[in-house]
Amino acid sequence: MGGSIFLLVAAPFVGSFLGVLVERLPVGRPVVMGRSHCDACGHALGPLELLPVVSWLLSRRRCRHCGARLSLFYPMIELAASLVAAWALVVVPWPLAAATAGLGWVLLALAEIDLRHLILPDVLTLPLMLAGLVLAAFTPQMQLADHLVGAVAGFLVLWLVATLYRRLRGREGLGLGDAKLFAAAGAWVGWQGLASVLLIGAVGGLLWAIAAVAVGRGRAPHEPLGFGPFLAAGLWLTWLYGPLGLS
Repeated sequence: MGGSIFLLVAAPFVGSFLGVLVERLPVGRPVVMGRSHCDACGHALGPLELLPVVSWLLSRRRCRHCGARLSLFYPMIELAASLVAAWALVVVPWPLAAATAGLGWVLLALAEIDLRHLILPDVLTLPLMLAGLVLAAFTPQMQLADHLVGAVAGFLVLWLVATLYRRLRGREGLGLGDAKLFAAAGAWVGWQGLASVLLIGAVGGLLWAIAAVAVGRGRAPHEPLGFGPFLAAGLWLTWLYGPLGLS
């Protein structure tokens, strides 16, 4: 019980850190060392201005120093991180729920970065893959060999798809970041779960594209769309509920 409460209390603070990670990592800004500040006036934020969600509400969504409107991004990712922790605790027994929340938090950051910048940084995908293999090695109900095969197969499948697409169409279709994220998926769910991750991701991407067209925000035919968020959703759901069609 104590661990579960700690996870729920820590979740919005983790979400706040994820917000910093999303905004700074892709553009090469220091993630840990640099202090948080108002983007409009540059004023460094104090501890009471960094309380997740609460500070944003108490400030009436404006900087206390210059009056600039504060972005909705931080409270939203803080709430999303809390939802991830609660979801993990509902579905997965403790202490595996802690590892599950960690998985969800990294996937949340990767999805947002890919939506913004169309990249999946190695500094997140590779440790995520390693974490899946380590977890498989120390969890009795998981077979490490299945997860090693899953990691290798996950990378090779999307690497092959990306290579064939590039040779046939003369342009990039998938990046190596997608292949590395799919390798991480294999490390977590084993080779048995890869088809489900890919199917959920493909269907999710298709539905997203259809919805975008329906609301008038469809992309041009050659405009890239990050596949990372949909792979992340496929990995998350497959890890929580198992491969499709299996009990």
